[in-house]
Amino acid sequence: MDYIFHFGPILDRWELFARGALLTVELAAASMVVGLLIAVVGAVLRSFGPAPVRWVIAAYVELIRNTPMLVQLYVVFFVLPPLGLRMSSTQAAVVALSANLGAYAIEIIRAGIESTPRGVVEAALSLGLSRLRIIRHIVLVPALRAIYPALGSQFVLQLLGSSLVSAIAAEELTAVGNNVMMQTFRNFEVFLVVGAIYFVLVQVFQAFFDASYRKLFRWTV
Repeated sequence: MDYIFHFGPILDRWELFARGALLTVELAAASMVVGLLIAVVGAVLRSFGPAPVRWVIAAYVELIRNTPMLVQLYVVFFVLPPLGLRMSSTQAAVVALSANLGAYAIEIIRAGIESTPRGVVEAALSLGLSRLRIIRHIVLVPALRAIYPALGSQFVLQLLGSSLVSAIAAEELTAVGNNVMMQTFRNFEVFLVVGAIYFVLVQVFQAFFDASYRKLFRWTV
């Protein structure tokens, strides 16, 4: 028997999908901002900080990169509350997503920092520039320009990876899709709609990153 598509029950619940998509964007945006701050500070300290600090940051990066994102979510949501750190599912999702992105972005930014020729740094030191000004203007800004496309791709993966937070009952897009699927039993139609929404969100995010790259880095190398 041929399968008959029936999108009526799905489209009747468009407000649920809109709220889920909005929460997905909010989770992704918040974790991108926090994760980028973690990454910039971590990459600078790992490149220029004292040895003990570099070891701590390296351990953090290896821990995050070698454990599943889902396990990290469960640790934040289920393990931290008995230790006194209680968070809602949305707050736990932002914390876990930010920590995950921070670890990956540290390595991306550090690669950009280490691509700066050593002679340029030595020339700046000979001119009497402070270490902070050298890091900010001579090392960090060109490094961000060089790695911005890779960072943008990591941000897109962050948006898609936010679907995992449905496992801790955060009502983002994938969680809404699962709920609607159980209500309507129209599995195929539900996830066609969910997939289409994710596709549109990714295109919007990618267009934003491309436009911001052209705006932020108009100057040439």
